[in-house]
Amino acid sequence: MEKHVPTRSEAFELLKEFNKEESHIKHALAVESVMRHFAELFNEDVEKWGIIGLVHDLDYEMYPDQHCKKVREILTERNWPEDYIRAIQSHGWKHCSDVEPVEKMEKVLYTIDELTGLIAATALVRPSKSILDMKAKSVKKKWKQKGFAAGVNREVIEEGAEKLGMDLTKVIEETIKGMQKVAEEIGLKGTGLFSKPSLKP
Repeated sequence: MEKHVPTRSEAFELLKEFNKEESHIKHALAVESVMRHFAELFNEDVEKWGIIGLVHDLDYEMYPDQHCKKVREILTERNWPEDYIRAIQSHGWKHCSDVEPVEKMEKVLYTIDELTGLIAATALVRPSKSILDMKAKSVKKKWKQKGFAAGVNREVIEEGAEKLGMDLTKVIEETIKGMQKVAEEIGLKGTGLFSKPSLKP
């Protein structure tokens, strides 16, 4: 049986079926946009990378104890391609999954998932409450404060950057750029003094 390659709108409907919390939807949109940005950067399949980013936490809200495992069941039932499922499972490597990120797409997702949380938290404590005027140095400053966004696993981000063979500052810079594209949708446009093109859901 031929696998079903999902469209972006199908993926978004599926996300909303399993996720009701606004914070989870915003996180999904942030990760989607960053994945699309990195796909462009690496000349990869932008649509595919974006969809994987969009549904990477599909099972987290309803099945937190089975995170990165239940998603295989959900997507297999819907006949999604194996490489999509594997990539999604790999972002929880060593924490809730034994699927190691090997492909570039998997390594990017593994690296930027936690990082988007740290960047969002950093943006919200800035005077502008905006990501649009933010630079990597602001994130690096907060990185060193272990009490700040303490839930963010900095080791995962460092390990991911190493797997990608990228400098950590460069990874942060590109992740910020990816998130800036959906600043309004993810609630990080701030005071509205800045304007960037938007990627509508």
